Amino acid sequence: MLRLSRQLDYGKPAPDFCLPDVEGHLRSLGDYAESPALLVAFICNHCPFVLHVLDEFIAFSREYQPKGLQVVAISSNWPDDFPEDDYPHMQKLAAEKDFPFPYLHDETQDVALAYNAICTPDFFLYDRERLLYYAGQFDASRPQINRPPVPGLPPLRTDLPVTGEDMRRAADALLAGDAAPQPQHPSAGCSIKWRPGKDPSWG
Repeated sequence: MLRLSRQLDYGKPAPDFCLPDVEGHLRSLGDYAESPALLVAFICNHCPFVLHVLDEFIAFSREYQPKGLQVVAISSNWPDDFPEDDYPHMQKLAAEKDFPFPYLHDETQDVALAYNAICTPDFFLYDRERLLYYAGQFDASRPQINRPPVPGLPPLRTDLPVTGEDMRRAADALLAGDAAPQPQHPSAGCSIKWRPGKDPSWG
């Protein structure tokens, strides 16, 4: 099901986390305290919206991490319906793509709930004080998928190249000490696949 990011709580502190990465090491928010900017991205292995931007997202991460942006990716999907989202497949994808960022497994989905994540991909960019600065799309490009139009939503722009334009603009402004760019357009993607009984009212 198509979802749009919720774009809530600008200025709210980043919730803490302690999650295993694909190498089995526990990673927490405090591990990245020295970085002047932090991007937390909720992704997964199977989602066509994630796969559509993944190579450019990896390139963006390689380009911006030397500038001071720490990127952390988290997968929170319950894998019953999509086994390719399980932990072993996360390890495989991270190795195949040589992820330049930690890829964390949110098995309990508590971290996704704390961040108000709703879709994949869902992006949360934080400033040096770890206050929410940007929560929007990577760019306006969308994959070609078979779905009926959603009433009230614009058509997916499948004709646009993946550039990371919106995220680059936000990261550049943050690292330069400028105000967050406006407007911030929501990210679009597949709904997070919640555990039975875990899905929130807004999920």
